[in-house]
Amino acid sequence: MALQTASPGKTKVGYIGLGVMGAAMVRNILKAGFSVTVHNRSRAIVDELVKEGAIAAASPADVANACDVVMMCVPDTPDVDRVIFGDNGVATHARADLIVVDFSTIAASATKDFAARLSEKGTYLVDCPVSGGPKGAVDGALTCMLGGEAAAVEAVMPILKAVGKTHVHLGPAGSGQLTKSCNQLVIAATLAGVSEAIALAKSAGVDPYKMRDALLGGSAQSFVLQNHAMRLLNRELKPGFRSSLMLKDMKLAQGAGRDNGVFMPVTNVTTQIFTGLCNTEHKEADSASYGLLIQDLSGVK
Repeated sequence: MALQTASPGKTKVGYIGLGVMGAAMVRNILKAGFSVTVHNRSRAIVDELVKEGAIAAASPADVANACDVVMMCVPDTPDVDRVIFGDNGVATHARADLIVVDFSTIAASATKDFAARLSEKGTYLVDCPVSGGPKGAVDGALTCMLGGEAAAVEAVMPILKAVGKTHVHLGPAGSGQLTKSCNQLVIAATLAGVSEAIALAKSAGVDPYKMRDALLGGSAQSFVLQNHAMRLLNRELKPGFRSSLMLKDMKLAQGAGRDNGVFMPVTNVTTQIFTGLCNTEHKEADSASYGLLIQDLSGVK
C-alpha cells in the first residue's frame, strides 16, 4: 500500500524538541494548516505553542500514538536515541506507515541503525538536518538535506515545504546527515580562513572592514565572509549558532571521515581549534568567536 501524501486538515503531525529551531518550525507547520501535537522537556514553550493552536502531549510515545508523522529536533545522537527508543519513546507506538522525520544533526552511522530498527516495525525514518539557522527557521526558508526512502520523503514533502525552501533528497537513510557534515566542515574551514584574514589585516594596519569589502567583490566572497565576518568585526557574538554546537558537528564530521577512510586535515585542525575555543568563555558564544581566539593568539586587539 502506497504511503499517503501529507495534507492539511487530514495528516496529524507531531513535533518533539521545541528549542529555537523546533518552535519556529512548529509555528510554520501550524500556519500551513496542519494539526500539530508537541512535546518538550521544559513546559513553558509547550504552553506557549498550545495558545497558538498546538496540542500538548505528555511523552514522545503519546506523540507517536496520536500522529501520522512524528518530527523532532534535539541536540545530539544520544538524545535522538532516547526520544525514539527510550522509556515512553516513539518506538513504543512504532507501526506500519508511521513516518519519523529527524531534523537533528547527528551521526550518519547512528541514523542508519535507527532507520533499520524502526523498519522492522514498518516505520520509516527520514533524516532531515537543516541549514539556515534560527532566521531561516522563523522565515520558513531552511535548506533540508534529506535521507531515507523516496516514498517517505515524498509523503512528508508538503510539511517540509512549510519549514524550508530548498529540499534535496540525497539517498538512503544517513545521506542527509552525511551531507550536513559536509556543510559544517565547509563552513568551519571558511570561517578559519576569514578569521585569519581579519587577524592579518588588523596586524598589518589594514582596515579589516575595507578588506572584507574588497574580498566580497571577488572570488573570496561567501556567506561566511558576508555574515560571520561582520559579527566578528562588530563583536556581536550573541549566539545564532553556538561554538559548542559547532564543535559537536565538527566531531561528527571527523567521525564520518573515519568511517569512510577520508583524509581531512583541515577538518581535524579546525576541530582542535574549536576544542580550544570551547575551553574559554566563548563556549556558548556565536561560532564566529573562533576569530577572537585567532586574534588573541596573534596578539591582535
